[in-house]
Amino acid sequence: MKLDIVIPVLNEEKSLSNCVAEVINYCNSYLPSWDLGVVIADNGSTDRTSEIGKCLVQMHPAVSYIRLEQRGRGRALKHVWSKSDADVVSYMDVDLSTDIRVLAAAVKQVVSNNCDICIGSRLLSDSKVRNRSLRRGFISRSYSLMFRVLFLVSFKDAQCGFKVMLRSSLDKVLPHVEDPGWFFDTELLILSEKSQYKICEIPVIWTDDPDSKVNVMKTAWEDIKGLFRLRFGGLSVCKTIISDRCSK
Repeated sequence: MKLDIVIPVLNEEKSLSNCVAEVINYCNSYLPSWDLGVVIADNGSTDRTSEIGKCLVQMHPAVSYIRLEQRGRGRALKHVWSKSDADVVSYMDVDLSTDIRVLAAAVKQVVSNNCDICIGSRLLSDSKVRNRSLRRGFISRSYSLMFRVLFLVSFKDAQCGFKVMLRSSLDKVLPHVEDPGWFFDTELLILSEKSQYKICEIPVIWTDDPDSKVNVMKTAWEDIKGLFRLRFGGLSVCKTIISDRCSK
């Protein structure tokens, strides 16, 4: 079986090489039977990320590099996943804030048919979250409460940068996900669960990156706008997705 791991990057010249090496070493040790693909999805970097990404392609047969001139993590993920022929697709943040040792367990969840999508969660009791400020923790928990109240979904952490999915399930939902930015994750998960796909969460060890480029307040506002777009009309596509599933 084939596993594609996407690493979205924007000006990550300092982190990219170490991330790719760690991902490949881990997969060679703990997922040796898988046909591995590591896709660097560069969405508009202006530093040496492009140069480094192309060098990594030459160094590692499993690595490929794709560049999009328009920025947006969701745009990069949608572009790569829509072209993937893997059985299982995944993505993780380049800073590896989520400890990669959870990957094998997540892959096992989806291939054993326990769920269609397995996501890392910082909000489970068994998770360990390090170096996170009270402010960011409060915003994360408030956002979780908001989308669970609005949509009555089962999952708690939509924005953790670690997800593993069956591509056959993803293919039905992905064309309907509109957001090109940080809200992409939440929209994908809500549409998936409302279209009767099963999502499971697993605890993670998560370390906050002090150099994170995420503008928390701007991202939170965009997320809120996205939630209300879905709440007032955006879920209508779920009927189409369910109908498509039944017809197949």
